[in-house]
Amino acid sequence: MFNPAPRLQRWPLWGEHAAWVVDGALQNPQALVTEAARQQHRFEMAPYNAYPGVEWRPGAVMDGPLNEFFMQHLRARLGARRTLDMYSRLSMVTLSPSALGPLQRLCHRDRFAVVDGECALACTLYLFEDPSLGGTSFFRPRQDLDSTNALIRHWHSLNTPAFEEQTGVGAAYLTNSNSWFELMQVIPAAFNRAVFYDGSLFHTSHILAPDRLSTNPMRGRLTLNGFFVCRRAAA
Repeated sequence: MFNPAPRLQRWPLWGEHAAWVVDGALQNPQALVTEAARQQHRFEMAPYNAYPGVEWRPGAVMDGPLNEFFMQHLRARLGARRTLDMYSRLSMVTLSPSALGPLQRLCHRDRFAVVDGECALACTLYLFEDPSLGGTSFFRPRQDLDSTNALIRHWHSLNTPAFEEQTGVGAAYLTNSNSWFELMQVIPAAFNRAVFYDGSLFHTSHILAPDRLSTNPMRGRLTLNGFFVCRRAAA
């Protein structure tokens, strides 16, 4: 399924932070797109996260190959060892800006309640031909992390009108710096490109053309996303 000889590129974000970009990640990416279209009825909104669209978890048939690829080529490069837990999903951003809730208008982190000595890593594999559907953007908070987390908890407690009144953030995907987050880097989308990164960094889908989003896997912003909890490598 995955390319045994991938083309890897270190992509600096800021400071010591970097993502790893893999072009030509899958040996036959179109086969996965076709399978996603065949299983379109399995995609659904996930009530347990703030993802602005639909997703489907194929399970072990996808988790196993992705985890093996991650272990062989990316885990050490991202400063980790021994995978403790992981899962993958096929996803499509589908919501119009007017349907976005407060936290869906901001960037986010993938933390999964990791403890000292662990790290949360993630990947996004683009399975669409149209690069205007958007890559992945990375942000640096303008205040310290504790203050940022307190703000997010507060925003989570607000309904949409209250959030808009308090923040001035309208109905739109986040694509630029704002009062709380500074846009540091955008990694463009390309068909069969995967981006592996530290999930503790604030990031989001870089949606510049929301009118082009679709619920059809053959036309929409279809991605394979992976999430990994690992032991952190010794310094």
